[in-house]
Amino acid sequence: MTDPTPAGLVDAVPALASYLRPATLLHPEAKAPTAHGSSLGGPALWPDGAPWPHCTAGHPDDAYEDAAPRDPEITAAIALVPVLRVRAADAPHLPWPDGADVLQVLWCPNDHDDIQGDRYYYGPAVELHWQRADGLAPRTPPRSRRSDDEYLPTPCVLRPQQIRDLPDRDELPGELRSAAEEFAERNGTEYHRDLACAGGWKLGGWPSWRSTDLIPVDCGACGARMRHLLTVESGDDPDVSVGRHGELHVFVCPQDLGHPVGLDLQ
Repeated sequence: MTDPTPAGLVDAVPALASYLRPATLLHPEAKAPTAHGSSLGGPALWPDGAPWPHCTAGHPDDAYEDAAPRDPEITAAIALVPVLRVRAADAPHLPWPDGADVLQVLWCPNDHDDIQGDRYYYGPAVELHWQRADGLAPRTPPRSRRSDDEYLPTPCVLRPQQIRDLPDRDELPGELRSAAEEFAERNGTEYHRDLACAGGWKLGGWPSWRSTDLIPVDCGACGARMRHLLTVESGDDPDVSVGRHGELHVFVCPQDLGHPVGLDLQ
């Protein structure tokens, strides 16, 4: 029996080596994070003097908003909430723009159904902000008029783990897929469950296609095939739930990180 791990599989099927992608498993743990390290749902930081971002998209529940007067301290627009902040040192394989050393992921904590064009999507609107740590200062985000509790992450510290990730079987050509599945069967495992698409909160690597067949994600601005950047997993720490308690995948355009992100629920 050969070592039933991704490394053992690549040793047995060398042609798979070109499909390995670097990834970082985040391993969130519900403890109070500091403002200085990578964190999930941690203290808010933002460029000094810059306005806090708000959601500009529509929401399915907007039509049912109570017409009663609102607390004047609560903004009419919905303020985005901090989801993930990661330092470049913890995920060096990401496509960091020149001068950026912090990635902040924010989202609108409400469902949206009209932000992905013809592609079905019903979940939070996501924004990526590539920034410099020395330009950020503590900030208290504005209070918003409405949010879904399932999109408000419990603050967590992270234990980043660097790995090499193999793709879902749907991403492989026929011969390599067969070879990978035969290796797994010989060694008492399943390729798609045990060797491909490492689970959990993940930066980089490959997305899983656990509830649909592969549906390529193309950039809405230029048409380029987008690349997986982040997997958000439901449950446990930090106690968020996306889709039908599944996974949210965030994709970026390889041609221009400024193009709108691609979103997919599995």
